[in-house]
Amino acid sequence: MSQLYSAALAMSLAFTASVALADDNPDATFYKKAAEDGMAEVELGKLAQDKSPTASVKEFGAMMVTDHSAANDKLKVIAAQKNIKLPTSPSVGQMATKTKLEALSGKPFDKSYIKGMVEDHQEDIKEFQTEATSGQDADAKAYAAATLPTLKAHLKKIRAIASAQGVDVS
Repeated sequence: MSQLYSAALAMSLAFTASVALADDNPDATFYKKAAEDGMAEVELGKLAQDKSPTASVKEFGAMMVTDHSAANDKLKVIAAQKNIKLPTSPSVGQMATKTKLEALSGKPFDKSYIKGMVEDHQEDIKEFQTEATSGQDADAKAYAAATLPTLKAHLKKIRAIASAQGVDVS
């Protein structure tokens, strides 16, 4: 019986230590927010492919699915190595945005999606620049720095789409 108790205690301590390591990671919040944002971009990109009447918006949505899925996969590998548990879905606010977009169609969908993508990418770029320059976790900093050029390219592309569609994103 004492061997069973000792084994259970050892497993409990090992689990507690791994959770403590993850919680002690100074950049765990960045990992979690990046995961939520990436999943949201994929979900909304799929929605754009299905609902938009505009080829350029559909293409942008496809690019979001491809690029953010790849970034999400890289993030998952890094987080797993550090015992950081990532969320499995976008945030509540991001889910609400998706629900709002699901209720729209045609030009109103495009306008709302385009504005949202500009705002999201502006925010993401700020967060990733901060992490790349000020983060404490070397892997998080490297991930942020490596992902920044893609985020900037997305922002440039969606701004061009906004301009072509007459959507004010200033």
